Amino acid sequence: MTTTTPPTPRGTTWALARPARLSLDSYARITGVHPDLVRRLVALGLLEVTRDAEGGLWFAPSAVREMATLQRLHLRLNLTYSSLGLVMDLLDRISHLERSQRRSPEDGGARWT
Repeated sequence: MTTTTPPTPRGTTWALARPARLSLDSYARITGVHPDLVRRLVALGLLEVTRDAEGGLWFAPSAVREMATLQRLHLRLNLTYSSLGLVMDLLDRISHLERSQRRSPEDGGARWT
């Protein structure tokens, strides 16, 4: 039995790899957040961006996960966007402490649960 692949529509292109960075419009489309809100979060220092020579915003693909975390905290815990910076900082510190505890020289780097 042989299998055949369906024909590809004319003019269709396929991305073979994730882009190294996302433009503001593509980032807003992927995350489902209005570009103005994305700009506001950047101004508040909640999202890391790089700027090109014209001042355009570019996002790392990992920033999609950060936006999901910000939205989850904002919606589920009813936190304001301005307070999210403190919460995100505390979550980062907790993660760092947990990682350093797992690699503690006192226990020879043994994992704890």
